[in-house]
Amino acid sequence: MSIAADKKLIEDTLKEYRRRLDTIPDDQFNAMPPGGGWSYGEVYSHILQADLGSLIAIEKCTNGTGKVDNKRLGWFAMLIFFAGRFPPFKIKAPAKIEAAVNNIGKEEARNLIIKLKNRMDQLIPVINKSSSFSKIKHPRLGLLNAKQWFKFIGIHTKHHLKQLERIEKKIKSA
Repeated sequence: MSIAADKKLIEDTLKEYRRRLDTIPDDQFNAMPPGGGWSYGEVYSHILQADLGSLIAIEKCTNGTGKVDNKRLGWFAMLIFFAGRFPPFKIKAPAKIEAAVNNIGKEEARNLIIKLKNRMDQLIPVINKSSSFSKIKHPRLGLLNAKQWFKFIGIHTKHHLKQLERIEKKIKSA
């Protein structure tokens, strides 16, 4: 996929997050779903904070402050990037990532979506100019360059739509 195609995927997915945000009842947004798991607010916190963190990694790669590395992706990362999605089984977030999750409100989620889109628009012009050897470590996928980080944002953001669907099903069946 090209940067333009990745950008479109991310923008379309963020539009879906925004649409869902407007349809989730206020009293359900921060409530733990029946049977446990993250609330809507926690999912929004995770995905938007992770995406903003990914943009920071992209910025470091484009500034040349990443680690210089000419090795290929590991097999797990190659599989994800080739398929354009995560494997069909649940993968628990690393403890450090999970600890950063907050149960944010709907207004904060809206503001983070706007912040993410604005920051992404600022970085897109320099992603293609970035060295493919300037990389920053991802907690699970290893060293990624700016283009790989950008592709990851699209894959990761789209993946969590399924988590929102699971929460919705739990609430409806309660």
